[in-house]
Amino acid sequence: MWIVYAFGSAVFAGLTSILAKCGIRKTDSTVATAIRTIVVLIFSWLMVFLVGSQEQISSIGGKTLIFLILSGLATGASWLCYFKALQIGDINKVVPIDKSSTVLTIILAFIFLHEEISLPKAIGVILIATGTFMMIEKKDTVHQENKGRGWLFYALGSAVFASLTAILGKVGISGVESNLGTAIRTAVVLIMAWVMVFAAKKQGEIHNVPKNELGFICLSGLATGASWLCYYKALHDGLASVVVPIDKLSILVTIAFSYIVFHERLSRKAAAGLVLIVAGTLVMLI
Repeated sequence: MWIVYAFGSAVFAGLTSILAKCGIRKTDSTVATAIRTIVVLIFSWLMVFLVGSQEQISSIGGKTLIFLILSGLATGASWLCYFKALQIGDINKVVPIDKSSTVLTIILAFIFLHEEISLPKAIGVILIATGTFMMIEKKDTVHQENKGRGWLFYALGSAVFASLTAILGKVGISGVESNLGTAIRTAVVLIMAWVMVFAAKKQGEIHNVPKNELGFICLSGLATGASWLCYYKALHDGLASVVVPIDKLSILVTIAFSYIVFHERLSRKAAAGLVLIVAGTLVMLI
């Protein structure tokens, strides 16, 4: 059943990227992240009360709480990097780099969680790494750097912090109901996001967010909440080294919608890279 939740996470994560991109055309990415986190927080705690896991709050151990907080901080950092990269770069270039966090996650899961790296997983890692490299063409990188001044840096930061999120989250939710763990992490992300808004003195921009973009930001938050709930339920019941690759299949949803909504097309080389990423992900499920 946890595999179903993992695929559910992938679908909602794919929608998140598109909705978020629609919501940050004029709105600052940090402000948008802070606003959408409010939606995710409400959604997360609603699920906590629906399943009745709020009674477990008092029984959460210190170690579990620390890892949940660390996971939340890593998530916040990943979000801030990811949506900044989305704002100044093309979805078709940013998303593959973000999804390459699968490779680092598997390595970290082997080191810290002692999850075995089988031959299929090793092959999958090679295919994903190769596919990601193929989707980032040199000429596209130069163009995007001139356009966005550092989208690649933010995308790489998103991938690194996303990997840490998965590992820390796996440890953190081992002793707590997954919905409650997600809600606690989201509270940490909310605090971090708003601290960044005020630190950058961007709180005045909140009143200038276009209504249509605000709607997309809120929808993005709902999609994120749904993705998280599925993701951490899958992590709670399954293997991190399997759940994470499935979740990364959201790249198919994202690229499909980026073509429909933003008319972003893949070159033949990038399309071949996408095939390798998907193939590598599916190999890992063997």
